[in-house]
Amino acid sequence: MLLSSLLGLGWLSTARAVTVYGQIPFGQTSALASASSTSGGPVPTGTTSTLLAAYDETILNPPTPPNDQNLRFTLNLAATNASVPNLSIMQHGSFYGFSIEMSVVTQIMGKNSSHIQVPFLNLMAQIQQRAGSVHIRMGGNTQDFAVLVDNVDGGHATTKEKSDPKNPTLTPAVLYTKELFYLAANISSLVNVRWYLGIPFNDTNWRLQIAEYGQAILGDHLIGLQGGNEPDYYLSHNHRIEPYGPFEYFGEFGDLVKAVQDNPNIPIKNMLIGPSLASGPWMPADLWKTPYIDTYKDYLNAITMEHYPSNNCFVQYNVGSYVDPQETFPSFLTHQSALDLVGIYIETSNIARGLSKPFIMFETNSATCGGLPGISDSFGAGLWALDYGLTMAATNFSHALLHVGGQNVYYNPFTAPPTNQSAFNQWTIGAIYYSVIIVSEIFGKSNVSQIVDTSNNGLLTPSYAIYDNGALDKVALFNFMDDPSGAHDIVGTITVNGGQVPPQVYVKYFLASSVSVKKNLTWAGQTFGNKFEVDGRPKGDLSITTIKCDQAANNCIVPVKAPAFALVFLNDPTTATSADAPVVTFETTALTKTVNTVTIDPSVLATSNGQSGKERSKLGSTSSGSANAAEGLRALIPGVSVLLAMLLGAGVVLTSLAR
Repeated sequence: MLLSSLLGLGWLSTARAVTVYGQIPFGQTSALASASSTSGGPVPTGTTSTLLAAYDETILNPPTPPNDQNLRFTLNLAATNASVPNLSIMQHGSFYGFSIEMSVVTQIMGKNSSHIQVPFLNLMAQIQQRAGSVHIRMGGNTQDFAVLVDNVDGGHATTKEKSDPKNPTLTPAVLYTKELFYLAANISSLVNVRWYLGIPFNDTNWRLQIAEYGQAILGDHLIGLQGGNEPDYYLSHNHRIEPYGPFEYFGEFGDLVKAVQDNPNIPIKNMLIGPSLASGPWMPADLWKTPYIDTYKDYLNAITMEHYPSNNCFVQYNVGSYVDPQETFPSFLTHQSALDLVGIYIETSNIARGLSKPFIMFETNSATCGGLPGISDSFGAGLWALDYGLTMAATNFSHALLHVGGQNVYYNPFTAPPTNQSAFNQWTIGAIYYSVIIVSEIFGKSNVSQIVDTSNNGLLTPSYAIYDNGALDKVALFNFMDDPSGAHDIVGTITVNGGQVPPQVYVKYFLASSVSVKKNLTWAGQTFGNKFEVDGRPKGDLSITTIKCDQAANNCIVPVKAPAFALVFLNDPTTATSADAPVVTFETTALTKTVNTVTIDPSVLATSNGQSGKERSKLGSTSSGSANAAEGLRALIPGVSVLLAMLLGAGVVLTSLAR
């Protein structure tokens, strides 16, 4: 592998081959068989009921488009943000990130700090190139039951224990080692990922090692420590006994604050985030009746919530009532879905803004308990997640994290291949990964982009205007309708109030043949591939449509197919700036009984970025409570120049480790 691919330095050429090794995700099994597909590669076979959810083939019927929909409309947009009402806060390209269930970290990110999944790095690098950074949370239901241990068999960073009956969705308890932090730190040395971790909250005998080692090892790449994951469900999930309500959680959070304040191994005391309600048994207003905000505002790094619009819990866990995917599908294909989802958080958004704190949708996706077959991985879900993200941004959310589970869920943005498919198959991505890529392009790297909802043509064709550095920069147009005949294609006319349209605009389209399909999705003409075809790099030629504007009439006319999304650039998106750099990619070489993974000489990692090795002791103690614990652990995290010098000096060869 070329050194520049490892380090991500723009002044070195980019992609070369990476040797990969055979990894068996700990405790992972597969119900998939293989057969020959039309493309010549192995594919899963069997009925929908026998397939793992991540590869489910359910295709739903798209809703019939209405006959009375207005197909032509005009957006009269201000040239600058000076007089735009309801304009958002300044947004970052990293607005959309990921919440990775702690129990599947090693399947998705890598076995440990020296064995990192190359497709994962590539997928993160695509976002980094557009946004500058990526936000990832390692947590979820399993974080509350996580326990630090000295080692795990096979050198894995985590392993799973039998599900605790008190665990809310029967997800396994997690044992983790310090390798979890080194794994995250090494990923951050390759792509600019910033992390959220969760302090276990299953009881109030606080296990604070995740905060201690998180701060010491991740340094500035750690940006938040969650205190409680959906505490409004703790009582119904048997985490707590009566009485347990907002005031009881308020008190427990105070106990956590005190424990952090009293712990000398947690030097940064104001990194907590909460309350992360699911808006189920409690609504945000119920907690705001307690003194939570006034009491803990100096210790809170961000205000967080978690929410899903639907659920599949009856099918997965025989809880609640059955949700029919076919009947539910139309509710995802309207702007009303996004408006309803954010509506309950307007007050909280205003509270966070008044405190000058980020407001984060800390965990979300299409449906809890794994998502819904036929919906969660469809093109329609991609349009829904895109509209939902922009609506959150327009109502002053700062970030939102799409949840990622294992192979037993429908909604994953990305999924590693099953163990018995890893010799010949690559990864699979869901439509919502495209949503993340597109949002990162909408807001970009300037960190001063602002967005406003400009929808004036009904709920099936929402639109947004994006201002950058105060000037109108982009326009986003949706068409949720599904009609291959073209009879429901729409035309948006963009005019500029107080300014002049450019001679031409540039349009990138997010396209598929139907809202129901799961394959052959393209963004600006490129695809990441269908099931078992993804290595994290886009395939095909970039396609940007140039549309001439009528400057005499001061308008630009943009067509949008049914279904589709169009991102209209008022400035040429191909013009390079000083902030742009080539996309760093990590090329993979598939070998028998392998998955695509970076493998690095442990003797180098022992002194550069924290891999277990004989040289670690020379860098200082890593034991909590030691005087030099934090200093020693921080020394393991490489700056680019340090890692570059060490790798060049060591003459590192990236090759397979003996197994």
